[in-house]
Amino acid sequence: EIYGHTAIIGASAGVVVAKGGSVRGLELIRAADVALYGAKANGGNGFCFFEPQMGLKLQLRRSLELDLRQAMERDEFEIYYQPQTRLPGNKIVGVEALIRWLHPERGFVSPMEFIPVAEDVGLIEPIGAWLLKEACTEVANWPEQITLAVNLSAVQFTTGDLLKTVSQALKQSGLPAEQLEFEITESLLMKETGTTLEILNKLRELNSSIAMDDFGTGYSSLSYIQKYPIDKIKIDRAFVMDLPENQESLAIVNAISAMAESLGLKTTAEGIETKEQARILSKAGCTFAQGYLFGKPMPAAEIVEMLGTKRRTKRSA
Repeated sequence: EIYGHTAIIGASAGVVVAKGGSVRGLELIRAADVALYGAKANGGNGFCFFEPQMGLKLQLRRSLELDLRQAMERDEFEIYYQPQTRLPGNKIVGVEALIRWLHPERGFVSPMEFIPVAEDVGLIEPIGAWLLKEACTEVANWPEQITLAVNLSAVQFTTGDLLKTVSQALKQSGLPAEQLEFEITESLLMKETGTTLEILNKLRELNSSIAMDDFGTGYSSLSYIQKYPIDKIKIDRAFVMDLPENQESLAIVNAISAMAESLGLKTTAEGIETKEQARILSKAGCTFAQGYLFGKPMPAAEIVEMLGTKRRTKRSA
């Protein structure tokens, strides 16, 4: 009890067992600190015993963190774009901007590896701002007006000034706000801080749209759709990859599509790799499609070439 308020606290412990009399105290402290990091990584409120491989993992993470801090200065980030098409058909109506890190020694580093590190060490805000600015500038100069989808991290809602970053990117690039779509995850909505709803509403006031990514893989609370200004639901690839064989996945896709239609929401099915999957999803009522069938993530120049080719084909027809 603190001044009439109840504070609920927890504790994490890192444990190291000294074997032999030659171990130095400083080595024990460092090992215990590594074990403590492991306990926190496992969710906290628990303990973890030190194991030698933990030290190696920590060294690798610290090395990755150092390289990540230098990546922006060295201009090592690239933006790839994956086409989004309208169903039925294969007309490109949008792209999703995806960051890629080309390390001079590591090669391409997976976003699943470095994005969590960027969030932990406070680098996701400048990286996200760079991606938004660069992507808006590129798409604004493309031969066709298509939607640009950009992923937002939950951390971007609590650090920096997201609304200012978005406004500056739109102003400097000249991209119309209605061409910009922000993808958020359920984890962001679960961590409602009181400002999330306010920021999302202001993004909508700019005439940009909001899409809920990976729908169906988390808690999928329908209250999110009711409470937040959601325009689109992205059906996760987990329900698409095993179509048409898996009837349970098909039933889930049909249910999500029907629900979205009744609420006036659009849907995008991810992970489409075959024409049969596209046909099934179109029949189910999905509005848009994304997947290797229509194109892998690619540099801007290749997307522009695709747009030009499709436009020339349409004119000649």
